Amino acid sequence: MDKKVLLDSHKRISPYIHNTPVLTSRLINKIVGAEVYFKTENFQRAGAFKIRGATNAILQLSDEQRAKGVVTHSSGNFAQAVSLAAESLGVTAHIVMPESAPKVKKNGVLEYGGIIHECESTLEARQATADRIAKETGAVFLHPSNDMDVIIGQGTATMELLAEQPDLNMLFCPIGGGGLIAGSALAAKYFGGNCKVIAGEPFEADDAYRSMLSGKIEGNETVNTIADGLKTNLGDKNFPIIKELVSKIVRVKEDEIIAAMKLVWERMKIIIEPSSAVAVAALIHESRRDSDFFSGKKIGVIISGGNVDLGQLPF
Repeated sequence: MDKKVLLDSHKRISPYIHNTPVLTSRLINKIVGAEVYFKTENFQRAGAFKIRGATNAILQLSDEQRAKGVVTHSSGNFAQAVSLAAESLGVTAHIVMPESAPKVKKNGVLEYGGIIHECESTLEARQATADRIAKETGAVFLHPSNDMDVIIGQGTATMELLAEQPDLNMLFCPIGGGGLIAGSALAAKYFGGNCKVIAGEPFEADDAYRSMLSGKIEGNETVNTIADGLKTNLGDKNFPIIKELVSKIVRVKEDEIIAAMKLVWERMKIIIEPSSAVAVAALIHESRRDSDFFSGKKIGVIISGGNVDLGQLPF
């Protein structure tokens, strides 16, 4: 693969996505001791970065495949993204969602014309239900994070950030299923010079951290985290990219995630979801661990989404 794959993807999806703003916060710069640039994918269509990968993947399908529709499983953001991308392209979208998915995300899927199929809140149930629908309808399965067309599409957010701030020293990004961080790491490799990629992950769902230590994909026994978008596992397509290109995974506690979320809401006046706050929390955690670590540095942060159930706020 080379940078042309990312450039072609960006050109392909540009008519269907927003080039989201890059924002700064004087207070957060002061807290961290560096210049921090936030790529605000909470302002993206469907409220999260995932419309990028969903659109790229559907656009790569043949007319015959599109006619039979697509199916995916997701706790929310990819569900909404596939629904909206499919609606924009005239494609039927079957969405498998766990019963525990936030109501705001289920409502979003319905608003965008997606057909919801509920299942138990386990990865096994999600995949089994998606497989059944694919078999019954002929719909093409789109994996939320372990599909190269999806991964490449997600990387376009970092491409846009680096086009605006080409001399970033580091990029912080949340890690869950691994699609965003893998795409971001590829974009940083081809467009970011010496930009290091650092992942933020909840202690309560730290499978990626343990996977990096063991060298193989690990699972989670519990996923008791407020960051509902980060409860999924890495895949065989994104993990090799992550192993090669991600410098570090920083684990953060639930109170750190909530504090980071509240800080951004209060001081930057933007709505971010807990999964996005994990990347901010990781940045703040590292700055407190070593107060000189970020001195004189320029740092990017991917704010992955802003889909929050306002009836279930943690503060």
